[in-house]
Amino acid sequence: MRQFTTAAVQDGIGTVRLNRPQSYNALNLPTAKELAGTLMDFASDRAVRAIIITGTGKAFSAGGDLKQVLAHPVSPAAAFHEIAAHVDVCIIEIRRVKKPVIAAINGVAAGGGFSLALACDFRVMGQSAWLKQSFTSNGLSVDGGATFALPRLVGLARALEIAAFDEPITAEQALNWGLVTQVVPDDRVLAEAEQMARTLAQKSLHSFGLAKELLTNSFDTPFETQLENERQGLVACANHPDGLEGMRAFVEKRKPRFNT
Repeated sequence: MRQFTTAAVQDGIGTVRLNRPQSYNALNLPTAKELAGTLMDFASDRAVRAIIITGTGKAFSAGGDLKQVLAHPVSPAAAFHEIAAHVDVCIIEIRRVKKPVIAAINGVAAGGGFSLALACDFRVMGQSAWLKQSFTSNGLSVDGGATFALPRLVGLARALEIAAFDEPITAEQALNWGLVTQVVPDDRVLAEAEQMARTLAQKSLHSFGLAKELLTNSFDTPFETQLENERQGLVACANHPDGLEGMRAFVEKRKPRFNT
């Protein structure tokens, strides 16, 4: 039974909502476990063709619950060791799942919430929402895959600036820096994320999954190996029903119908 998140599947879109509004959806151990479990469920559910992560109330997520961290019966270090392990599972699931994952940033995304949003494939952000890495201002090391995502999204110099100065990042700045995909009125965040998810859900998940994997791995893959991986991916698509449907639709000058 979920206590700190809610989840629903409708029209091929799986939506998980962090649900601790009284603490700005801060990530504690149970919340991280629930989120990881839901993401795993969505990954294996063939009815789910796109995933949305959002928050309840005024925040996407304010990051780790530092009150609970400091109250840990062993030590704050032990608390972070436990929580980070489960947050990392969430990040890995997002990066591995061969389905589009959209962060609907309905309010502040800070600390672990910032990292969670960056891990997603696409980010729809409300006009009054803001981002903040927060870790370094609290004397902590950046976590949740943000040191992987940030330099890939904005370059090393900007990533280091964000880590060092830790100024709040407005929606306008986030869009200009390439941190988010789209900025919309606050009351349209979830609706626009759902529209994006519906658009992506109509495309070939097989093709999308290969593109996501190839792009994610490209930073650590030698060029010739990357070329071979691309070739194998192209061959795999040509043998897949989606690839055959897409090619036939192009030749027949009609819209493809992907359903696998």
